[in-house]
Amino acid sequence: MSMTQISPDASTGSVDAVPATTLTGQERFVRWLRELGWRHLVGILMIPIVLLPILFALSMSLKGPTASLNGVGDQSLFSALDLSTYEVLLTETVFPRWAANSLIICGVTAIGTVLMGSAAAYAFSRFRFQGRRGGLTSLLIVQMFPQMLAFVAIFLLVRSLGEVYPFLGENNHVALIAIYLGGALGSNAFLMYGFFNTVPRELDEAAKIDGASHAQIFWTIILRLVLPILTVVGLLSFVGTYGDFIIAKVLMTQEHNYTIAVGLYQWATRPLVTPWALFAAGAVLAAIPVIILFMFLQKYIVSGLTAGSVKG
Repeated sequence: MSMTQISPDASTGSVDAVPATTLTGQERFVRWLRELGWRHLVGILMIPIVLLPILFALSMSLKGPTASLNGVGDQSLFSALDLSTYEVLLTETVFPRWAANSLIICGVTAIGTVLMGSAAAYAFSRFRFQGRRGGLTSLLIVQMFPQMLAFVAIFLLVRSLGEVYPFLGENNHVALIAIYLGGALGSNAFLMYGFFNTVPRELDEAAKIDGASHAQIFWTIILRLVLPILTVVGLLSFVGTYGDFIIAKVLMTQEHNYTIAVGLYQWATRPLVTPWALFAAGAVLAAIPVIILFMFLQKYIVSGLTAGSVKG
């Protein structure tokens, strides 16, 4: 079957006006390059830009614990393959404690964000109550202001709360998780709201006829149907808190309570002798959890980000 463009213009002499079966090899290449090929070229050009920092960090981590960036020694990529840096990192530093802190904080935050956001989205999507539209709009407007703009107020609030409730004070991971949960509720609830609206209400009505309560409908029916958006929200929440620095740095002042981002920053800003090899090894290991999550959850990412955008 021959392929032609919708609006051919033979007077211009363009290859668009000619059926694909009559084009020469060069003309087909020009058409492919104009319609699709340029995207491949952009991707190919971006690969070295993206890979170079990763390769440099990996190379630095394999040069031994004493490697530095001051120009002494061979600075070429992979000039040495010394795994002792990782051994020192995992056995002689507090990096394992930082990694455990980050994974616990981010894991609890991701789960809490999914549960809180889905419950709020279900209420806004299925129930009709006074102030519903205003409440949803208010949540969205509040989230337009980055959380980092309020870190001074957050610090003062946490310090005051710590005097009454020590588990909500400084150097306490519960306080940090609570702040992350509060900051993520609005935008995620609004994102889930659009996805929940795509689930037919007839399913709710059929379940009610069978005697199901709102809780049973929510836990056994709705959550299973909106799994893609739950996965995306959980992933974005995990990655966002995993890489957060400002709030964690403000609240965590004791070394054993640091997250990975704060701990690596302390190494990078250490005066006189900066352990760049340990810093690079820590950065390489810190990237592994996020890569694993993306690999296992990538099938949900596209559907979760797009399905809720067609109906609000």
